[in-house]
Amino acid sequence: MKLASEKSAALSDRAPVLDLPRFLTREHHRIHLVGVAGSGMSGLAALLIELGHVVSGSDKVSTMETDRLQRLGLRFDEQHRPEHAAAAELVVFSSAIKTDNPILLEARDLGKAAVRRAEALAAVMRAKRGVVVAGMHGKTTTSAMTAHVLREGGLHPSHYVGAEIPILSTNAHWDARGEWFVAEGDESDGTLELFHPEHALILNIEEEHLDFYADLAAIEKIFARLIEQTAGTVFYNIDDASTVPLCATRKNTISFGFADTADYRGTEVDLQAFSSNFCVYSHGKKLGEVVLNVPGRHNVHNAIGVVALATELGIAFDKIEKSLRRFEHARRRFEIKYASQRFLLVDDYAHHPTEIRATLKTARAVGRKRVLTMFQPHRYSRTKALHNEFGSAFDDADRVVVTDVYPANEPPIPGVSGQTIVDEIAKHGHRAASYQPRFERVHCDIGNALDVGDLVLSLGAGNIHEELSILAADLVIAEQLRAIVGETGEVRLYEPLSKHTTLRVGGPAQFWVEPQTDKAFAGLIRFCRDEHLPLFVMGRGSNLLVRDGGIRGVVVHPFGGEFDKIEVNGSEITAGVGAKLREVAYAARAANLGGLEWMEGIPGAVGGGLRMNAGAMGAQTFENVVRIRYLDSEGNPHVKNRDELEVFYRRFPLLEKNFAISATFRAQPSERAKIDSRLRESQEKRRTTQPIAKSAGCIFKNPDSIPAGKLVDELGLKNSRVGNARVSEVHGNFIVNDGGATAADMLQLIENIKSVARAKRGIELETEVEIVGDD
Repeated sequence: MKLASEKSAALSDRAPVLDLPRFLTREHHRIHLVGVAGSGMSGLAALLIELGHVVSGSDKVSTMETDRLQRLGLRFDEQHRPEHAAAAELVVFSSAIKTDNPILLEARDLGKAAVRRAEALAAVMRAKRGVVVAGMHGKTTTSAMTAHVLREGGLHPSHYVGAEIPILSTNAHWDARGEWFVAEGDESDGTLELFHPEHALILNIEEEHLDFYADLAAIEKIFARLIEQTAGTVFYNIDDASTVPLCATRKNTISFGFADTADYRGTEVDLQAFSSNFCVYSHGKKLGEVVLNVPGRHNVHNAIGVVALATELGIAFDKIEKSLRRFEHARRRFEIKYASQRFLLVDDYAHHPTEIRATLKTARAVGRKRVLTMFQPHRYSRTKALHNEFGSAFDDADRVVVTDVYPANEPPIPGVSGQTIVDEIAKHGHRAASYQPRFERVHCDIGNALDVGDLVLSLGAGNIHEELSILAADLVIAEQLRAIVGETGEVRLYEPLSKHTTLRVGGPAQFWVEPQTDKAFAGLIRFCRDEHLPLFVMGRGSNLLVRDGGIRGVVVHPFGGEFDKIEVNGSEITAGVGAKLREVAYAARAANLGGLEWMEGIPGAVGGGLRMNAGAMGAQTFENVVRIRYLDSEGNPHVKNRDELEVFYRRFPLLEKNFAISATFRAQPSERAKIDSRLRESQEKRRTTQPIAKSAGCIFKNPDSIPAGKLVDELGLKNSRVGNARVSEVHGNFIVNDGGATAADMLQLIENIKSVARAKRGIELETEVEIVGDD
């Protein structure tokens, strides 16, 4: 481990020696920040702007924070350019910036001063009476809480916190009126040693950041240095095993916690869903009761430390109590992203096993039906070093979906991935943990498992909150869809379409909706029009190939209710679009009506039969249609007779922009024996000429010169395969799923067949199967 001061010196050997506190707090200069979009650097940028400097910054991405800073005066560039160093009198860089950054290289060549973020922050703090909040866990919330209590206590503190803080308005602020400066100390890269505060608040110490530190002893060494450099009082957690040895023997310390021997002690803790009540004693004397407006025993523990610090600074307890009652979480600290009577979505930054345990206990205490968790491991080195601890950290989660590791500039470590953590969770007896390597599918895995009363928790220091935000936005729409279809209808998020296609492939439907009435269907059409949402109608899923990316928008499945009804009136049979064609054939048989026996061999529903003008045994759907009822693109109902309809082979243009709701078919009176004979003929033909395996029916339209199945046979392509997609040995125009095939497998096999047909016969095959969805 290289000390932070040694690293800074190595980057600035030719640079002028600066009186950095004076340079930053008493003079005005041109300063450039490399990596300014990060939460730490953006806070420093805000401080420097308020101190009157001309501040520029660069990063690979722009964010809401860089937009805000630009409104304050930041000159921002999305590229790291050498000329930024030339224009600056001082370059400040974050720990995430590599030494070969073009701005740092140019600064060296020009002999410009370049310092780390923490070095600049420590120098700014020197201008005031500093309070550093340090620890492996909870320091962001606790430093925000400290700044808030001191501000409400009339001390006008400046502050620097590593996250967005709604109650403080910003993550960093310079207040010239006050003498105190509250800062969150970052131990991750050893720069904690750069601070020389008046007071320090030590929350906890344990193994963490093992990409930088060799072991716990190395971490304790850095904290010991901070403690040594604290001029005034060290407030320390008496309940933390690693903190006590460093602080207990030092003069001028004050302990806090739940232990009987604590100088400031918390008792009678009552944890509520989103708040906590407790009493605080100072040296055995009761100060009073506190209502903390954030949940979790760990937050109560840290709040006792804040009470201790604020009391010692002379703030009256009644002001402290009022401040804590009003305190609000920092962003990404048990932050509610969506709340309704049905569902609750919460995001938290927890990424260390200790933090995860504490956050899950807090989530469990909310009292919801289940806790579903999406977790993104942070850093390969942490995942490798703490994989055993991660295994037992999720005991309070009912279901866990783990995605791949957020690298945070680390190179991958062979054999280390999200699966590493899932394996450890399974070893500890958890039966509902799964690995999702595709980050963009995590919200789908959790969303499809949602049940009324669930709490969804996203955990991680990377960008897992983005997946929760997607789920939250989709839940808003799902609740609106639910209101349209009513209690009898069904709305599900991210329904796997492989469950609803005869091929058994296909990604998720963003919104899967099952209306039960024509009125609900019309309402869905109007809603999608008004909200600019794509709408796709799906019946029984035959003659359909859905790509692996699924279908965006609303997938309407008219199923049950009015859509499954079949009514016989004389020689006419009226069926809803959700009724199976096979059921229509047997309803006709029950009424001694013939001519529809060909429908027995088609696996789809009436809606799909109409849309594709499906056929079998030499017959086609519209040869039997008398009239159809449909909804137009505005949701208005219409009826059209057969002679008003334009129909083609395997195509019915009217339903390309409109939506069928029922059809009336004409049959002919017939003897039951003759009907049964034709049904058996259909069954026998299907049994002998079509595969039993999962398929979508015929894949290609028949060319004029030769049936597609015969062409595939003559080309020698039967039994050819891609992955688990295979051309049937029974019928060349069928592709079957041998189990576990993907849509990508199917599509590649289709392209292979088309390519061979083109090359060897000059025939351009057209697909009959409808191909939809995103890759």
